[in-house]
Amino acid sequence: MTGAGEAGELDDVQSSVPRQPPFGQDAVRPDDDARLSAELAAVVAGARRRAVRDGDRQTDTAHLLHTLLESDPEVRAVFDGGPRIARLLGYLVQRSIGYGLRWHGAVEDSGALPVVTEAGGLSPTASAALEHACERAARRGDGLARGVDLLAGIVADPRARAVEVLTGAAIDARELAARLDNDAKECPGECATDGGPAR
Repeated sequence: MTGAGEAGELDDVQSSVPRQPPFGQDAVRPDDDARLSAELAAVVAGARRRAVRDGDRQTDTAHLLHTLLESDPEVRAVFDGGPRIARLLGYLVQRSIGYGLRWHGAVEDSGALPVVTEAGGLSPTASAALEHACERAARRGDGLARGVDLLAGIVADPRARAVEVLTGAAIDARELAARLDNDAKECPGECATDGGPAR
């Protein structure tokens, strides 16, 4: 039989364990969003699994960036390949033992973009980045957002955790955001089907 003191200690331990929100009938899973391509939905699902493995309460923009880089060739092409990707991935894998420890248990919410939803365990900033991705795809005339759309949404917020990671890896997020914005303007319709320019 458990005493009141033991029950209190158990509650303290359980409350300190990071959890993703349960998915019931009322929950909207971002990877089930009809506005996401199958590949981007898989990225969101993979980022959520990464957050759970890392023991993080929410999936943030750094989780999304990490998963995009590992799984999306079009996103990797934006970074001009090899050395920059290796440096960036090397920085990202240090999250659980280095710089990311100060993020543990804290919510990523810079307030720079409107908070859309926290459903599915996404941080407010990650949710806003996904919404930005869907809006960017719609402006292009595409019904489905792709990985590059999400990358553009991530770097649109200068206070996103992923932008801090990019800066740490000596990548200028502002220059990247401007280049992605320029790519979208240069190729509004044909990029919906041909994958867009990779620089």
